This record gives sequence, C-alpha cells and structure tokens, in this order.
Amino acid sequence: MHHRGFSTVGLREITAEAGVAQGSFTNHFASKEEFGVAVLDHYFDQLRAVMAQTLEDESRKPTERLGAYFEHITDLFASGGWRYGCLAGNMGLEAPEHSELLRQRLSEIFAEWSGHFAEVIRKAQKADEVRADLDPEEAGAALLEAWQGAMLRMKIERSPAPLDRFKRVIFPAVLSNP
Repeated sequence: MHHRGFSTVGLREITAEAGVAQGSFTNHFASKEEFGVAVLDHYFDQLRAVMAQTLEDESRKPTERLGAYFEHITDLFASGGWRYGCLAGNMGLEAPEHSELLRQRLSEIFAEWSGHFAEVIRKAQKADEVRADLDPEEAGAALLEAWQGAMLRMKIERSPAPLDRFKRVIFPAVLSNP
C-alpha cells in the first residue's frame, strides 16, 4: 500500500503478498477500509517511535528536537530514493472521499501528530527559543501541514529539495524569535 497506493491495491494482492488466504483476511477485517485503519495504526506507531526518539529527547534543546525529527524523517525518505512519501499523507489524498472510517482515523492521527509538535513549541517558548506570540497548537499544525506539502512534492520530484527548502525556509520562518 505504501508503494502502490491504497486505492490501487486489491484484496487478492494484499493476501498474496501476506501469504494468506482471502478468507483469513475477511476473518480479521470486515472491509478494506478496516484493514487500511490497521495499516495506518501500524505506520503511526512507527512515527510515534521516531517522535519519542527525537521530539521527546530531553538532552536536546526544544528547537533541536524538531530539527532532529525532520532530519530523521529525511533520512528515511533518502533510503527509499525519495519515492514513497508519507503513508498517512498519501492515504489522506486517496481515501477520505470514499471512506469516512479512514478519514476519521487520519484526522485523529494528524491531530495527535501536530500535538507533539505543539508540545515541543510550547517548551521552546519557555526556553525563549521560539516566538512567544505564536499559539503552539496553531504553529504545530502549520508545521505539520507545511511538512506534508514538502513530502508530497518530494515524492513527485523524487528529490530531497522540497524537504531541504522546508528546513531552510519554512521551519525557521514559523518559529524564529524576532
């Protein structure tokens, strides 16, 4: 699903890749959308581990934590040749039009994700590293939204340039202390 997309992969292909009978799939999932939610949950668990390793690293200053997160994700995309982008973002572009279940789960994931950014921004404000006039929730959401756009363009161009531009232009512009 990460390589080909949610809507283009059929149940036969999923079960063949997993080495299970189609009946096994239907015993565990009532629909492809339920399977998609399970895939998203697994993917987000991996992102939570990255966030724990970077955003929650108390040995770094808060803004360094955010930078470490973006660098870590950039390294992951480099290992994939800049081809696949963010699974949650990709599914968000494909699925919500026809699946309320997927749209709702994606909404929850993005809210939690931007909340992690907001928490680090809050700590950065207390350390006088980030503009005090920013609402941390709004800034966290804006960072995630801009990062998602950079990842989409990275995937299209198969180039790190959009991610590098985000880190060089958007990240400091949103957070810099005047």
